[in-house]
Amino acid sequence: MKISKFFAVISAIYFFSVSGAQAQSSSEKFLKFKYKKDDSYRVLSTVSEDVKVNGILNHHAEIINRATVKITDVDKNGRGYSTANFMTTESSTENPTHTTLTFGENYESKFWRDERGVYEIEDKYFMPVVRDVPLFPEKALKIGDTWTANGHEAHDLRKTFNIPTPVKVPFTATYKYERDEEGFSSDEKHEKKIFQVISVKYSLFFESPTPKSSTGDFICTTMGYSNQTIWWDNEKGQIDHYKEDFRILLETYSGNQFDFYGTAHAEVTEFTRTATEKNIKDVEEKIKDMNIENVSVVKSEMGLTISVENIQFKPDSAELLDSEKEKIKKISKILESYSNDLLITGHTAKAGTPESCQILSEERAESVAQYLIDIKVRDKYHIFTQGFGARVPIASNAIEAGRAKNRRVEITILDK
Repeated sequence: MKISKFFAVISAIYFFSVSGAQAQSSSEKFLKFKYKKDDSYRVLSTVSEDVKVNGILNHHAEIINRATVKITDVDKNGRGYSTANFMTTESSTENPTHTTLTFGENYESKFWRDERGVYEIEDKYFMPVVRDVPLFPEKALKIGDTWTANGHEAHDLRKTFNIPTPVKVPFTATYKYERDEEGFSSDEKHEKKIFQVISVKYSLFFESPTPKSSTGDFICTTMGYSNQTIWWDNEKGQIDHYKEDFRILLETYSGNQFDFYGTAHAEVTEFTRTATEKNIKDVEEKIKDMNIENVSVVKSEMGLTISVENIQFKPDSAELLDSEKEKIKKISKILESYSNDLLITGHTAKAGTPESCQILSEERAESVAQYLIDIKVRDKYHIFTQGFGARVPIASNAIEAGRAKNRRVEITILDK
């Protein structure tokens, strides 16, 4: 059993905005979220987690949590309305079949968040998990100041316990303005900044209501803690990066225990949408200038997609031919012009069983992704894979020319 936590960095749904100035000394600061309409950013957190079931180690997991967010409105009170897409993927010692990170399940979410950090979000949305963290007081702060504020975690237990809405676990967090620290921003600009370093600690203890149904198992108690350090950029009104150690212990009515513990770190970076008409035209021209055959460019649901058709592998394998590596290497020069994450999707012609087509498509996507990692186009935390088997043809499988088109790998510069 796996229950993955989407960590507190995703509570950083913010960006530039406007707020009235208040008198304060040079050593005091009003810390607050700032929003600006149409700003976009990405949050990427990496979690290293061990899972015990009834006291016995079940598996170790590395979890990548990815969110892309756009501020679509800012109201007169300075609240920002966010439209967000969340994705979680996991590799573990329990299921070590993939060498690259597969693109996981997507979650859409929409919510308001005010300047202090308080969310207003409907129960139909399960992300973000940690809410109202950080939450700042309505007064100026100086180094050494402490404060407390209420928050909650919203756990998605639909698959594990068939609970249709988020299970909300309340807590009271303790904050401390630890120090100011010089460093470099997490985005590609790597600007020198003065960050406000904030520590956040909270413990969890929550007894769930008795279930109405007597069938199945249900959580009766949730316990745990989170210790976080946040590097806050008050000029932008946002988190720049953060780290955490945590533990979550779930007890069920039947006496089972599920123990999740580990560490996490995250970065917040500005995000640029790539699938514009100008960019598509520019990429098409570069492909033509490089004389790369059997390659097309389109705007897809996920971003700007470069489709490599009739891609060639060694017989009965997912190992790229040297000629195809040269083709991918040329395409990599285009990819290096963009900083967004990449999604590599594999497709096959309709041959063999659906199961064999699915496996082959996944393996071939992984092969291309691993090659891009090997030549340092992206590291393994910024490139994801997905296989579709023969389910998404772009031509008829009745003729060889159509089957050649369907044997393809698509490289998408992600806009979600």
